[in-house]
Amino acid sequence: MNIDKKFIGIHKIKRSRHHNIIHHIHKKHKLSYMTIFYMKEYGTKSHAASTIIKESIKILVLASILSSIGGLGIENMKDKFLAIMPLIIMLPALNDMIGDYGTIISSKFALMIYTGKVKLGRGIFASSHMRILIRNVFLIAIISSIYVGAVSYGLSYMQGFAFDLAIFAKVMGISVFCTMALVSIIFLVSVASGIYVYKRKEDPNNFLVPITTSIADFGSMLLFSFLVIRLF
Repeated sequence: MNIDKKFIGIHKIKRSRHHNIIHHIHKKHKLSYMTIFYMKEYGTKSHAASTIIKESIKILVLASILSSIGGLGIENMKDKFLAIMPLIIMLPALNDMIGDYGTIISSKFALMIYTGKVKLGRGIFASSHMRILIRNVFLIAIISSIYVGAVSYGLSYMQGFAFDLAIFAKVMGISVFCTMALVSIIFLVSVASGIYVYKRKEDPNNFLVPITTSIADFGSMLLFSFLVIRLF
């Protein structure tokens, strides 16, 4: 196949512009818009590393600040927190698990946008691919939250922490509620932020993962702290 001369200069197009050449290459060479996008953004003559760092650094700084603020919530209830061993074991695992869901949801949604599996607008949640993602993530989330709560209490019991049915129920409730509430928030933020970033002709992958993981860190610590104070 003869490569169009315009094809060679695609990397010269400014990142904020969607030139007519993109549509021309799409029609002539039967390349998907997603392929052309990545060739333009991250081609051999582009600076992929600097582009990703430039777009992500502000979000990463914000994520660090939010995580630090979330730690203040733990400080306000450290006496109750340290007195209940299952909570000490559960918090790091819960925090990391919810952050992983943020990465999964945001990366999957960004891919759906570029592959055209979801239509931007009010009907975005009507997409079968989106419904499958929501169903699978929530199913895995509830199973994993029960697992984390049960294992945390089991390890505490093995270390000499007395079994108390009321405390066990509260620990399980905190694990399940924190996970389900924050996964719901992450879904909404991923969709809203992904649409906004995509319409600005930027790559959502460089924004959504830092945003959702910071929400997971910040939200899990604050919500965890609030529930511990209320329940214990």
